Amino acid sequence: MRLSKIHLELARSPEFPNGSVDHGFEFVAPLNNEGFIDVDAWRKQKEKCRVVRFWGSQEHELGHLVRKPGGSWAFHYDIHGDEDDDDTGYRFGAHQLRVGEYISIKDHDDDEMHTFKIMSVQPV
Repeated sequence: MRLSKIHLELARSPEFPNGSVDHGFEFVAPLNNEGFIDVDAWRKQKEKCRVVRFWGSQEHELGHLVRKPGGSWAFHYDIHGDEDDDDTGYRFGAHQLRVGEYISIKDHDDDEMHTFKIMSVQPV
């Protein structure tokens, strides 16, 4: 199973009516041929499944793609080490990670759900 680097940017919102290239995530995940995260491949390569959270002028946060109890996916940041600081994907496992698609992530800072557009998916 190949690893892919997925780049997400904040989609339009009341605060950012045109979206924002300065707010988003870039992460690595194993995708199957249909563009879904492959759970078995992730288990074998989870140390390579890294994430960078970039959020305006804030310092970048670095972490890993993790699978939570019940099967949901989240970004867990290495420095914090606390589950309360995870950004949790909404139905990541049910979404194809393809350019132009939208996904939602619950932000650990403000506990709000934000929508992101998939801007690129590239093999690693």
